[in-house]
Amino acid sequence: MIRYYATQKKVVTEVESSADACWINISAPFDKDELIKLSEKHEIPLDYLTDSLDIDERSRYEREDDIRLIVLNTPLINEDEEGYKPFYITAPIGIILTPEHIITISPLDNPILNAFLDHTVKNFNPEDEKLFVLQIFEQNVYHFLRCLKKLNLRRDIIEQELYNSSRNSELRQLHRIEKSLVYFVTALSSNELLKLKIKRSDFLNIRVLEYHTDLFEDIIVDNSQALEMANVHTNILSSTTEVFASVVSNNLNEFIQRLTLITIILMVPTLVASFFGMNVSLPFMKSNFAFYGIILFSVFLIILLVWFFRRKKLI
Repeated sequence: MIRYYATQKKVVTEVESSADACWINISAPFDKDELIKLSEKHEIPLDYLTDSLDIDERSRYEREDDIRLIVLNTPLINEDEEGYKPFYITAPIGIILTPEHIITISPLDNPILNAFLDHTVKNFNPEDEKLFVLQIFEQNVYHFLRCLKKLNLRRDIIEQELYNSSRNSELRQLHRIEKSLVYFVTALSSNELLKLKIKRSDFLNIRVLEYHTDLFEDIIVDNSQALEMANVHTNILSSTTEVFASVVSNNLNEFIQRLTLITIILMVPTLVASFFGMNVSLPFMKSNFAFYGIILFSVFLIILLVWFFRRKKLI
């Protein structure tokens, strides 16, 4: 689906044709014939469009004559709710800069672009392509930070539940969070390298623009902060998983130890009763109080064993 947007009376509105548009947004569902026609009409290399639809495309930039491509990885909620899938994945946004238009394309519905379509981004004007690209970078970093905070909050809740009871469902959720963080660390590292290369090569031609340069510096700093947060959360989650694995193993050892002690304690009166149940002559076998004596003797041995194990701090 191809939609066209232009600024009219200081408001970004949808228009009917690319002739009146300064921003062209391409979103799912995709029609390959439409992409080919758009490529031919604006003299854009077709692989600029198709590469941006690859979910595993890395962050990069490329130039061919007057056409420039920027591929940026963004976080998305994983729609697949299967128990082993991560809560978040990453998908690319393709930003294509032509002399007349700025074109954005993403393989999935992307909240970064939706923020611009919903008019929630301040000072948004697609006619200023340099600022528009920087604002996409900025919104992307902010969205990464929001997702990281949500993942960390979810991790805290799961940890509290695990302290009360160790269940497989919570451990699976921790594994899903860990997978999400791996996606985030990889994407943020790739995005950081991309932004540093863009800054060094002045790919956006903003070196002489003070406001744009300062904004880009802030975005790079925020991206580094998000990457550091992702690494910290990953390390905390790894240590948490190791701790809970040790706790589960320790609890299992304690449980087995208690069962072993209970077995030993119950084995002694059983052994005494077995002796007196033999078909041989034994002391006190003809006494009227033999049964009660055996019971009391067995109880005495149980108490003695319990005292001994408690003294050794095994119980």
